[in-house]
Amino acid sequence: MPKASPSISPETSELPATYEAGLAELEQLVSALESGQLPLDQLLASYQRGAALLGFCRDKLQAVEDQIKVLDAGSLKTWAPE
Repeated sequence: MPKASPSISPETSELPATYEAGLAELEQLVSALESGQLPLDQLLASYQRGAALLGFCRDKLQAVEDQIKVLDAGSLKTWAPE
């Protein structure tokens, strides 16, 4: 019998508050999708939610990169740990 997985409902369609929360949810969705245990309708809903979360995470990363460019006077510098 397939494992029960979290269902995608309207209240979970809101974007997460943080990048970390979005990434954690995306990782869970990928794991569920890769398991091959989801029914077709839930598979489609999970894929759509994953696409939304991926866009959210990309936007957050781009915003941080843009802020770093401003702080570094317009050019990204290579980070080297000390």
